[in-house]
Amino acid sequence: MNKAVVIGLGQLGRVFAGGLLRAGCSVVPVNRNDDMAALAQAHPDPERVLVAVGENDLHTVLGALPDVWKSRAALIQNELLPRDWLAHGLVDPTVISVWFEKKKGIDAKPLIASPVAGPGADLLVRALASIELPAREVAAGDALLFELVRKNVYILTTNIAGLRTGSTVADLWALHESFAREVANEVMDIQDALTGTRHDRAALIAGMLEAFDGDPQHGCTGRSAPARLTRAIAHADAFGLPVTTLRTLARQIALS
Repeated sequence: MNKAVVIGLGQLGRVFAGGLLRAGCSVVPVNRNDDMAALAQAHPDPERVLVAVGENDLHTVLGALPDVWKSRAALIQNELLPRDWLAHGLVDPTVISVWFEKKKGIDAKPLIASPVAGPGADLLVRALASIELPAREVAAGDALLFELVRKNVYILTTNIAGLRTGSTVADLWALHESFAREVANEVMDIQDALTGTRHDRAALIAGMLEAFDGDPQHGCTGRSAPARLTRAIAHADAFGLPVTTLRTLARQIALS
């Protein structure tokens, strides 16, 4: 039986662990404060090492990831870009842009099929299919980058715009399209700067709207929304981007 290591057994980690078990893997869990070096010695050749921690913990975990596991890494975080894994010497990780939502006590709910690229793509597609969550394999490189930026535009636009509008993604577009586009354009300015690539903005907006259609009643904001706005402005500062809509929104929130 093939082994899969899962680092982080939160809501998403448990979904993937269940799928990997159904796909025929034995799962080695890694919880917070576990000794990864010792576990890597005991399990040096898993088929895949899924890093399922939240985005705030990603760099800490990748910095401590044992060398023997690096070539087998698979990443699932929001706001993920190549610069994040390249900073830790990961050259060709498996990467999935997760398009299903999992909350405590509620089954995972897909919006659209989750794209996945890299050497472990087939395994993750099979694992998710085994628990009735759609996924599709895409090529590494430009195709994967587009999918990551597309998800970032969706997450950041809905979360940040929702700090003013609240409500659902359907209402955001139906009632506040102009404001949503302003936010999306500034988010795309930041994504272009972070990736060093000028992305097709019409395609990104179309991709975001496809996800809106996948779950029109999806709430715009969550507890991470204020931090996402702060992080977006910090990225803009690093590249000298004006992002006047985001900065105005941040000032309004600070005064409220």
